Amino acid sequence: MPAIFLGHGSPMNAIESNDFTKKLEKLGQGLRRDYSRPKAVLMISAHWETEGTWVTGMDHPKTIHDFYGFPQALYDVRYPADGNASLADEIAKAINKPRVNIDKKQWGLDHGTWSVLKHVFPEADIPVVQLSLDRNQSYEYHYELGKKIRFLRDEGVMIMGSGNIVHNLRMMSRKHRYLGLDWAIEFDEWVKDKLLKREDAPLVSDALKTQAGKFSIPTDEHYLPLLYVLGSSLEEDKITFDYEGFELGSLSMRSVRYY
Repeated sequence: MPAIFLGHGSPMNAIESNDFTKKLEKLGQGLRRDYSRPKAVLMISAHWETEGTWVTGMDHPKTIHDFYGFPQALYDVRYPADGNASLADEIAKAINKPRVNIDKKQWGLDHGTWSVLKHVFPEADIPVVQLSLDRNQSYEYHYELGKKIRFLRDEGVMIMGSGNIVHNLRMMSRKHRYLGLDWAIEFDEWVKDKLLKREDAPLVSDALKTQAGKFSIPTDEHYLPLLYVLGSSLEEDKITFDYEGFELGSLSMRSVRYY
């Protein structure tokens, strides 16, 4: 199975039809065509930060509307995918360090997950399990944990990360609806270059060493899902960018797929 990082941007992408969501639909059609039915999707979303590392283990995860101030139509969305408790158990047993805890009732599927899967797999017929982000850990921790979940790809599990390579809400610009600010373009292109050259180390250790990087990652949570996908990739994987572009100047919607 492939490992995929998806930019998700505004929650409104869940109910809008635009160039980005149309590309997600095309991606989903291609995945249906090229792969047998996945056992599950393991999603690492920017919007589940925890103390320790957790995985959802409920059979029927709820749809979480973890935002405010949006139209009622967005709150009415439900993504009724099943969970996969046996997969959660397998992950917890397979990874000893760090310990992976199982959440059977607190979380569910947050908008970082369902806002993109609603377009990729609109029938919600593939089980979804979420893996949390331990907010207290280093970039290296998340990258190395990505390596530890790599084996799931051989077992029919599609690994996905959902965030944004550039995500700075305070510097959004309405004048740049589908354009990037100079510093955002600079950092996004730097990441693209390292991905294409398969130079993982700088993406783990150097992302915050430039002013463009500091502007692009004012907080870590939207960047970290990329490190999981990067860690779960293989040297022999092909790489493609299913979407490249910006929203509001300071949100990179770049999406990358290893397959």
